[in-house]
Amino acid sequence: FTLSFREQPIFSTRAHVFQIDPNTKKNWVPTSKHAVTVSYFYDSTRNVYRIISLDGAKAIINSTITPNMTFTKTSQKFGQWADSRANTVYGLGFSSEHHLSKFAEKFQEFKEAARLAKEKSQEKMELTSTPSQESAGGDIQSPLTPESINGTDDERVMPEVTQNSEPRAEPTQNALPFTHRYRFHSH
Repeated sequence: FTLSFREQPIFSTRAHVFQIDPNTKKNWVPTSKHAVTVSYFYDSTRNVYRIISLDGAKAIINSTITPNMTFTKTSQKFGQWADSRANTVYGLGFSSEHHLSKFAEKFQEFKEAARLAKEKSQEKMELTSTPSQESAGGDIQSPLTPESINGTDDERVMPEVTQNSEPRAEPTQNALPFTHRYRFHSH
């Protein structure tokens, strides 16, 4: 396991690290004999947040934070989260409630950051195929919607629209003429 030079710890704390027993999925197995440093890292090239804990040279936690992860405080000094990629549940025992709260706070913060980063990268991908939520307000894209025509200058806009015989104008006033004209043309 190697940490790249780009990655800097953004928050570190000390805790006893546990992992759920893979066989029973009930019992905790201590993976550190004593309290070790548990750090949040940010990898700027991959835009991911990770929780990493080293015991000597061995990584006992290497968990990438995803937006659907949840950190749960199960007692005043113990918290856990499930990592589906690593297919395990990590548990941390803290020396004080304060340390646990701080860790939980950071977990929430970086989970939110991970969510935003994910949305950004999805937006980049979707930009070519579908418009994003914000630009779905129709009147920004097509100025000739009923709302905008209904504005103050509808005397000015209306004749132009009718001459163009484009059925884009205010539906209520022009619905009839259009249908008549349409029938007339179709004969």
